[in-house]
Amino acid sequence: MGGEQFRPGNAITLLRSGAEYFPALEEAIHNAQREVHLETYIFADDPTGRRIADALARAAARGVQARVIVDGFGSHDVAGNLLEDMRLRGVDVQVYRPEVAAFRFRRHRLRRLHRKIAVVDGAIAFVGGINVIDDINTPHQIPPRYDYAVKIEGPLLADIHPVVVRLWRQLRWSDFRRRGHTPRPPPPIVALAGERRAAFLVRDNLRHRRDIEDAYLEAIAAAREEIVIANAYFLPGQRFRHALSEATARGVRVVLLLQGRVEYFLLHYATRALYGSLLANGVEILEYRKSFLHAKVAVIDGEWATVGSSNIDPFSLMLAREANVVICDRGFAAELRESLYRSIEEGAMPVGARWRSRPLMDRVLTWACYGFARFLMGIFGYAQR
Repeated sequence: MGGEQFRPGNAITLLRSGAEYFPALEEAIHNAQREVHLETYIFADDPTGRRIADALARAAARGVQARVIVDGFGSHDVAGNLLEDMRLRGVDVQVYRPEVAAFRFRRHRLRRLHRKIAVVDGAIAFVGGINVIDDINTPHQIPPRYDYAVKIEGPLLADIHPVVVRLWRQLRWSDFRRRGHTPRPPPPIVALAGERRAAFLVRDNLRHRRDIEDAYLEAIAAAREEIVIANAYFLPGQRFRHALSEATARGVRVVLLLQGRVEYFLLHYATRALYGSLLANGVEILEYRKSFLHAKVAVIDGEWATVGSSNIDPFSLMLAREANVVICDRGFAAELRESLYRSIEEGAMPVGARWRSRPLMDRVLTWACYGFARFLMGIFGYAQR
């Protein structure tokens, strides 16, 4: 299904939120012998951030090449002292686009490093939507943030490892103060480790501008039974919305699990402007309200699944560096689907007939935010896509 280049023979483990992700990541770092590469949008100076930072520093003290890349905007306010402490303890820390002009609009300033990847010894990789931050590090939130990642071993490392090494080398070379000889990373370990077929997809502003979106669209177009998408920030262009509507017209059940709590005001209300047309075309919409939804996952026809960092909005699909793994495996798809439906039962509310009878001020606010979002999307060239 789709045009992805799948590699067979992988062991892929689903990790649910930070409670499962961070112990697995920390254990891998503790066992590292040669190198650790970690990329993240946010590296918070909180108990979780300090735990991972300490694991990286301890690895560096053992002679492991510990390399971290954080986004200059995402980690601008949360990790300044922590990043410097890691540097002092031997961790090679690079900042992606560190200078952010607060009062000057430049499109390239929005091209952020939003992907979350870790690779240890070229043998274990982690890919998903989870930043290095406490699940409960969100204002006015008691339950933990809801998110996913995957742990990967096997031939897919041949695609993941070069991507993180390439970006680290680019940033290292651009830092004039730190140029010089650096050890060549060992080749990845790509021996067969399991039975799951998977593909690694990135979005960048060069050769892979639409890879993740196109993979979604191809899988949706091929769907015959069910599409389940959980996405934190959902503001798709016309192509994506039409693909979902065409799927329901074929008799496919389409379920969207979206953010129910207000985290980013403009995006939250702009997204709700799409509800009416989606509902009219037979799409089921549920809002997750138990905690903050941060997931970016999907399951299609009980076989095709994706886990990653890419939202379905202009920021992720047009501007940011993103990374998703697509897994074509019925066992994995069933596990993720079961987890999604369990979360729906425990913390989601359906959006149905009551939607059109909501208060007037809510409707005005929704369409005002959508109008402004459309204006911005026009600048990015995404409104007609």
